[in-house]
Amino acid sequence: MSKTAHIIRHLAFEGPGLLAELLPAHGYRLQQYDAGITPLPEALPNPDDLLLVLGGPLGANDTADYPWLAQEIALIRKQLHRRAPVLGICLGAQLMARALGAPVMAMPQREIGYAPLKLNHAGSASPLAPLQGEAVLHWHGDQFALPHGATLLAASAGCPHQAFAIDNHALALQFHLETDWQDIERWLIGHTGELRASGIAPASLRQAAAQAGPRLRTLAQQVLSNWLAALPGNQAPNPDW
Repeated sequence: MSKTAHIIRHLAFEGPGLLAELLPAHGYRLQQYDAGITPLPEALPNPDDLLLVLGGPLGANDTADYPWLAQEIALIRKQLHRRAPVLGICLGAQLMARALGAPVMAMPQREIGYAPLKLNHAGSASPLAPLQGEAVLHWHGDQFALPHGATLLAASAGCPHQAFAIDNHALALQFHLETDWQDIERWLIGHTGELRASGIAPASLRQAAAQAGPRLRTLAQQVLSNWLAALPGNQAPNPDW
């Protein structure tokens, strides 16, 4: 395999999830970096390499406390400016927005749990189309503004900006499409403090995961596979997106 997926992980239990299965099937070998520990390259060596930036409990504006976040933003910016593949999830999506000059700010209240996604016209014509009205996993207290030149794809009742795309080479997802519902217990343990602070009972999330998870897993695999297949350097992209 000549292509590499460079994965930046901020928290041990928030790994690539379903993407760990899908990426090798699309011809990628996996290279993982633990944020703040594993040194990041200044740029990715291959123009067809994918930069995958995962979620975490940090804020995209926390560069004073975590200086290495500035290195992540710089790497994302380089990848985006060369129009190379980038996929950002939750914190990763917010870092993409910052790399493009858009602000990231706190929401009035956290959005945690499974809730429906609302796609706009562009989202319905994108690889996200199967997610229209589907309950997806949200877990964030910040939100990004839409960067200049980006196309808004989705919203939710609690957050007006849930996903954006830049042509067919970059995708930012505020929600956690990569997470397999069978891994939710890791999240319930790891985010105990946040759940208590938000007044959310783990049992309610556990139940919601069991209800929405099996269908969402199938849809997530379809969406992520379609997006990967449409990347530059892979098979020809969908002409309607």
